[in-house]
Amino acid sequence: MKFFIDTANLDQIREANDLGILDGVTTNPSLMAKEGIRGEENINKHYVDICNIVEGDVSAEVIATDLDGMIREGEKLTTLHPQIVVKIPMIKEGVKAIRYLNSKGIKTNCTLVFSAGQAILAAKAGATYVSPFIGRLDDISTEGVELIGQIVDIYRYYDFDTQVLAASIRHTMHIVQCAEVGADVVTCPLDPILGLLKHPLTDIGLEKFLADHNKK
Repeated sequence: MKFFIDTANLDQIREANDLGILDGVTTNPSLMAKEGIRGEENINKHYVDICNIVEGDVSAEVIATDLDGMIREGEKLTTLHPQIVVKIPMIKEGVKAIRYLNSKGIKTNCTLVFSAGQAILAAKAGATYVSPFIGRLDDISTEGVELIGQIVDIYRYYDFDTQVLAASIRHTMHIVQCAEVGADVVTCPLDPILGLLKHPLTDIGLEKFLADHNKK
């Protein structure tokens, strides 16, 4: 399973990358705004800065919602850096844009997916990644992880190439649960990734080992 970090914070991206487990980055307009990155020129520069830190795919989201606008933005984003993946919303015109960009050899990430039906359309259109938002489903009393498993099963049955990228990860157990159901990728903030390191018995064991070593 691949690990992507969902942020626009360069320091957090570097910290995750230094762990040696980072495979890519996802971003969106909200994450850019959180870091005070505004304006097309500044945002595009920030994407390049991110690409220069990591080796894997970096999802950059279009703002337009019309077909021509999404295609135009998507093609422009891919000129910024070879690692850029164009993030397209799951709407009718978005599916058309994914099909077009795929025909041009441009990688896409279909975002804001909340059902297996949407995921099927994204795969049929040729999306490189599909991003179901599991945390937001949990927020409305729906099991988000179950959707990940359902999509994984469908994709395997029909041998779709689209990778299931579990998004809106809220906590460390979400990562483990997504691994259990076969997600290809998880994307989340830094804290849930660092949470995988933690266990009280590890701390207790290390403390005892060091104490025994220091005994005279």
